[in-house]
Amino acid sequence: MPQAAAAPAPTGTGRPDERQLRGRYRRIMRLATRTLVREWWFELVLPRIGLRRVSVKSRPERMRRFARRFHDLAVDLGGLMIKVGQFMSSRLDVLPPEVTRELEGLQDEVAPADFAGIRALAEAELGLPLAEAYRWFDPQPIAAASLGQAHRARLSPAIASDVGFEQVVVKVQRPGIAEIVAVDLSALRRVARILSRVRMVSTRVDVPALVEEFAATSLAEIDYLHEASNAERFRADFEGDERVTAPEVVWDRTTLRVLTLADVTAIKITDVAALRAAGIAPDAVADELARATFQQIFVAGFFHADPHPGNIFVTPDAGGATGWRLTFVDFGMMGEIDDRLRAGLRDFILAVVARDGRALVASLERLGVLLPGADTEELERAMSASFDRFGGMGVAELRAVDPRDLEAFARQFGDTVRTLPFQLPEDFLLLIRTISLVSGVTSALNPRFNMWDAVDPFARTVLLGSNRDLRAIGQQALGYATTVARLPQRLDQLATRIDRGQLAIRAPGVERRISSIEATLRRLISAIVFAALLFSGVLLRRGGDDVIAWVLMAASVVPLLHLLVTWRRR
Repeated sequence: MPQAAAAPAPTGTGRPDERQLRGRYRRIMRLATRTLVREWWFELVLPRIGLRRVSVKSRPERMRRFARRFHDLAVDLGGLMIKVGQFMSSRLDVLPPEVTRELEGLQDEVAPADFAGIRALAEAELGLPLAEAYRWFDPQPIAAASLGQAHRARLSPAIASDVGFEQVVVKVQRPGIAEIVAVDLSALRRVARILSRVRMVSTRVDVPALVEEFAATSLAEIDYLHEASNAERFRADFEGDERVTAPEVVWDRTTLRVLTLADVTAIKITDVAALRAAGIAPDAVADELARATFQQIFVAGFFHADPHPGNIFVTPDAGGATGWRLTFVDFGMMGEIDDRLRAGLRDFILAVVARDGRALVASLERLGVLLPGADTEELERAMSASFDRFGGMGVAELRAVDPRDLEAFARQFGDTVRTLPFQLPEDFLLLIRTISLVSGVTSALNPRFNMWDAVDPFARTVLLGSNRDLRAIGQQALGYATTVARLPQRLDQLATRIDRGQLAIRAPGVERRISSIEATLRRLISAIVFAALLFSGVLLRRGGDDVIAWVLMAASVVPLLHLLVTWRRR
């Protein structure tokens, strides 16, 4: 979908006034209200009057229309709404593919804010005129996004002498963005409260929790002191590593809304031609990117969560021992691996290595991915099927698989996941996003690159990280051994039960469908009895037999009540 530019900020300070903020809030709520009313009609009303097929058939197109409307609104409003669209496009766990596909092209590229507003904000933050704060400041931004924009500049001689460099990039918040973020989050929280009262939504998705996760991430992104601390922590994690670095922060020119960093612009990591021209092997860059990524995840426990090609440079270093370095930039979005997530990942890796669908589902439950009450049997079968079909394949091997086979499997797997109360915690989602982006970059550098091979040595550090982990692995291995040892006895018991005719096969999907059919038949019978009694009473009343007519019409209330009660329980 072509990307339209949002309207430029007004001249002057660029801050929205109260009227503009109220109008923004109303537009967000108007789209949400119209969508909720439309879905209430199609998903609740039509199925109850026998038109479920209409609801199901029209659902994909309704979702696409909603996504297009949201896309247009986000581009028009800018601000946080573009981030909301990008967040929604990544939530494959809770949103249908019609929505995520439509929003995945939403780019955080907007028209730059008026420089007068940028100058005023920067000078207010730094406490001195821009001409004194920097020796030179380019009024034309090198990048403009929904929350801020970046300008090239040169430090004053005194500060340049202290830090050891002159060329910098200055990131400045868009004027009024804090007020816009507050209004957008207020609207999103109101929508979340409404959805939390809708049973068909609340049983599958914890919408308020999703909004609060998004809010925390968004508020962190407009706190440039937080981003500066992230950059320093990342540099410290790779201190002494000759292959990986990050720009140095100029703290004397950094505040809550202004961030000044060393200008480290170099070769874009996916520019294969430029890499080869500089004598750098793309295959070696792919290997190093994978190593750096998994070192962040499995060793440091603190990782860059937005490693797209624009945020990673390859810097030639003729004087260094290695000849080049990877330079990461933009530390507004970072993920962290705490002890709970690390333990869950350990169990997850064990399950993947063992190709054990049941253990993998259990690890997802411990990670908090599956909400309470989820029926996981279908998911276990889907996971086992994915291991059998695609386990251990690299990206190049997956590309060789028949696309129709992949599409059919993905559709079946996605349908299974979306029937469950399945919701990824924020850090787990960021982890998946990071690995997905890095996998795409490494494949662009080396189509034969296999991520499984790259992760193996780092996965071992998770599995063998402590004595407690070793004991846990030993216990799990003992569990597997015990299961194998008891297998002959269980097979003998199974054969005995078959001989006695005592074997019962449980098929949850079939049982649910049969229950649904039985409930529908009961409602249908109630509807027929209600209609028969009511119409009979009406006809008798017209014939003059009022007593019997009123008795029949009063009696029709009983099947009507049954019909209403059973509908409400669905």
